[in-house]
Amino acid sequence: MKRIFLAAALSLFGSAALAQDPAIGTWQTEVDDGSFALVQMSQCGSAVCGTIVRTYKADGTEYESPNKGLQIVRSMSPVGNGAYEGEVFRPANDKLYIGKMKVNGDRLSLKGCVAGGLICANQNWKKLQ
Repeated sequence: MKRIFLAAALSLFGSAALAQDPAIGTWQTEVDDGSFALVQMSQCGSAVCGTIVRTYKADGTEYESPNKGLQIVRSMSPVGNGAYEGEVFRPANDKLYIGKMKVNGDRLSLKGCVAGGLICANQNWKKLQ
């Protein structure tokens, strides 16, 4: 009986911890190739994934992009101190990169890397909600 109670308590604690992941929410990307997006970050198993939910031209005009609904942040697993590792997809060149992410309050630094992480491109996102 004690084992069942302990397992249930740990399950509830784990769910609460996942719900409070600082990466979860809506983030605004930087302008890239003349547009920016709102990305909804949510739990995907034990990791975090991000899907484009709205797209805007650089001047702030919303438009319907074929990238809307595309998951660009994939399987970002927490590694401690607000850092995550997983994959990043860049629609502009249809490539998947080694992904690194760091959350600090309402700021998120996202890196897409090649060559085992030696060469990286970086974006800084702002949390909207």
